[in-house]
Amino acid sequence: METVLTIIALFYYPLEGSKSMNSVKYSSLVALAFIIRPTAVILWTPLLFRHFCQEPRKFDLILHHFLPVGFVTLSLSLMIDRIFFGQWTLVQFNFLKFNVLQNWGTFYGSHPWHWYFSQGFPVILGTHLPFFIHGCYLAPKRYRILLVTVLWTLLVYSMLSHKEFRFIYPVLPFCMVFCGYSLTHLKTWKKPALSFLFLSNLFLALYTGLVHQRGTLDVMSHIQKVCYNNPNKSSASIFIMMPCHSTPYYSHVHCPLPMRFLQCPPDLTGKSHYLDEADVFYLNPLNWLHREFHDDASLPTHLITFSILEEEISAFLISSNYKRTAVFFHTHLPEGRIGSHIYVYERKLKGKFNMKMKF
Repeated sequence: METVLTIIALFYYPLEGSKSMNSVKYSSLVALAFIIRPTAVILWTPLLFRHFCQEPRKFDLILHHFLPVGFVTLSLSLMIDRIFFGQWTLVQFNFLKFNVLQNWGTFYGSHPWHWYFSQGFPVILGTHLPFFIHGCYLAPKRYRILLVTVLWTLLVYSMLSHKEFRFIYPVLPFCMVFCGYSLTHLKTWKKPALSFLFLSNLFLALYTGLVHQRGTLDVMSHIQKVCYNNPNKSSASIFIMMPCHSTPYYSHVHCPLPMRFLQCPPDLTGKSHYLDEADVFYLNPLNWLHREFHDDASLPTHLITFSILEEEISAFLISSNYKRTAVFFHTHLPEGRIGSHIYVYERKLKGKFNMKMKF
């Protein structure tokens, strides 16, 4: 959504030669993007600064455009958060405090400072990268601010330890401008270049959208069927033994089925050598399962895990009468705790039991 709002705001941004410039519209969209995700301020800082420097009526720009828009959107955000949190909460400050001042985002992983330049940015551009580089030499001077914005955004994000591809998606619209200039100047090579871009991106889109890592979505459809096939919803229960947030949750199930997954909340207390539930589980999965489900009444009816874990917990599966009932392909490139397939185990009850899961 941050990227979508950025694209629309760029349409109204007062760039030289633009016929659709509208300060109120573009600043309102930027403010909305900031409310949705505060990182939007990083991307728009050089653009706002440029607009301010080139605006002859600077006082009017701030007093009649920026301040009213900022006041209205921030007030709206405060009121919404007041309703839902039950107290006055400035979530933008909490966002800054968590991710920058306290740097707790590193709990979810960290990368070297150059990661966005050496891996992140080239990956999200994909086969557009050579056209982007070519376009940087050809684009008119008035578009240099867009290139400055891209470099500025990458540099700022590089100073944060926790890095993800999605964080820099909003720079893609800026990059496409330069790719477009590259393609328009290729002349005789234009059709082969367009064909290359179309086919390469089509293949990547089909593979990553329909094949790669699809198992965690397919298994949710299976869970939904488990729920709908059980008239008494409380008679079925699910335990997902995967790395944190591997699958979606009730957003894909739409059924009041008792479910549980391994937790991985960040440490907000400052404990040394902190381990979340998922880390403790993977230290010794077999012992963890025997300790957590110490009697039949606590056992879930279905277990879901990556194939890589089956051999390690086979003793628990056998002793608790679990049988593999479904297999879903996940990836051709298994890695670490991620297996190539997802296995679903169902507990075959001996006699008439009504098992309920403890949460």
